[in-house]
Amino acid sequence: MKTKTNTTLTAKQNFLQFIKFTAFSASAGILQAVSFTLLNELTLLPYWPCYLIALTLSVLYNFTVNRRFTFKSAANIPKAMLQVALYYLIFTPLSTWWGEALTNIGWNEYIVFGGTMLINLTTEFLFYRLVVYRNSINTGKYAQKNHSPDLLDDLSQ
Repeated sequence: MKTKTNTTLTAKQNFLQFIKFTAFSASAGILQAVSFTLLNELTLLPYWPCYLIALTLSVLYNFTVNRRFTFKSAANIPKAMLQVALYYLIFTPLSTWWGEALTNIGWNEYIVFGGTMLINLTTEFLFYRLVVYRNSINTGKYAQKNHSPDLLDDLSQ
C-alpha cells in the first residue's frame, strides 16, 4: 500500500508537532537515561556498550510512539524502520566515537551523554520530518479517527 499525501501544515501545526516530538522524545530520553545509568553504575562495562544498549531501547520506543501520535503516519513500517536504521547507522558510530573520546580525556559521562541526547533530538526530528514521514504525515488511522484542524486537540487525548 503506497500512502502519499501533500499535507501542508501551518506554522502552528509544525510547532505543535515539534512539541509532541520533543515530549515523546523526552520520555524516550528518560528510558535511555535510566537504562544508561543502571548499566553504567551497576556493571563494569565501559561507556560505549552502556550507551549503545540504552540508545537501542530508546530508538525502538521513540520510533513507535512518534510514528503513531506525532506524525500519524500510515507509511510502510519496514521502509520507515529501514530509513531510521540508516540514520542510526551514521549517528551511532559518530556519537559512540565522540562519547568515548570525550570521556577518555576526562569529560563527565553524564555531560557527554546529555549533549549527545540534545544533538540526537534535533537531528532525529529533522530526519523524521523531512525524510521518513515527508509524504505521509496524518495518513494513519489515528489521524483519520481523530481528525481535527487544530492539533491542540490531539495533545489532550
